[in-house]
Amino acid sequence: MENQRKRFDRKLEQIRNDPSGSTEFIIADAKDADMAFGITAPGPVSHKISNAEGQEEGPWKTLKDYRNQIRDIIRQDVVDIVLLSASNVEQLAIKESLFENSGITPAARANDTSDIWKVRGENYSEHPSRPFHSATIDHIKYGQLNEDHLKPVVGAELGLYSITFNNDIAHDHRSLEEFHAFRLEAEKKHFRYFLEVFNPNIDPCFGSQQFGSFLNDHIVRCLAGVTEVGRPLFLKIPYNGPRSLEELVAYDPSLIVGILGGSAGTTMDAFKLIHDARKYGARAALFGRKINLSEEPLTFIEFLKKIVDGDLAPKEAVKAYHNELNRRKIEPMRHLAQDLEITDPVLIEE
Repeated sequence: MENQRKRFDRKLEQIRNDPSGSTEFIIADAKDADMAFGITAPGPVSHKISNAEGQEEGPWKTLKDYRNQIRDIIRQDVVDIVLLSASNVEQLAIKESLFENSGITPAARANDTSDIWKVRGENYSEHPSRPFHSATIDHIKYGQLNEDHLKPVVGAELGLYSITFNNDIAHDHRSLEEFHAFRLEAEKKHFRYFLEVFNPNIDPCFGSQQFGSFLNDHIVRCLAGVTEVGRPLFLKIPYNGPRSLEELVAYDPSLIVGILGGSAGTTMDAFKLIHDARKYGARAALFGRKINLSEEPLTFIEFLKKIVDGDLAPKEAVKAYHNELNRRKIEPMRHLAQDLEITDPVLIEE
């Protein structure tokens, strides 16, 4: 792997050195959807094809299309991290060496818990999350089993580890055991990671208004017994509102908090989410479907960066994005008035 220092590492150092004062913000494109959705991961060929409920029905783009989308993101060189499946790390990082002259850091999804098995016809997400991993650290770093983890990395030396707490002692205990085993292996094999913590995927016997406090307590509790060498570089969590985010950020400024994008929603949903997350203390955002299912992903990313850089407010950015689509003769999925609507309840200000 290249010797040049990546943008992500420079930003990470600056945020760590000045947690409250740094203006740096990490943007990641989550292109690991093939480990969740299978064939539908790249998105539909046309956004106009949908059923009566407005859900996309295909036909779907192919793996070739998906990899071309990722290649475009790498060439653009705006995001700081591109998160991939291990097989796409092998193709794009190891075989094609696309990250060698890029400021982007490649990362791989290190585990794929059962609550992200979003294949058509599934009911896995109706059951408590179960830990599982298709990928191995060896294959993420080198594309094959390897004894020497001090030799130069040709794939990715950064991964995402995911865990979901459901207020179910048997399942949560098992998930923590697997997380413990992963941390030890990662330390031995010189593998860095960031930690994704989802909201409960089944009824946890309390209302969604408590998700934020439940998540915060679990994050702090499960990392309290972990020394610096085994802690995640940063977090990827759902945005459960300003109060929950500010609480977690204030508790331990050394813990860098990032938010995940969730479902596609409107353009205003996406732009306001990254704006509000930054406003209330997040220092990273990982958007997957919000980028991938937009009309023009590269332009969409440019506007995300303008928002976190403080150059545009969300409403202005939505209007400017539509102007750019019009200039390029790209038909928007929604009329401007509809795309300016906020549909995610957590983003609606009281």
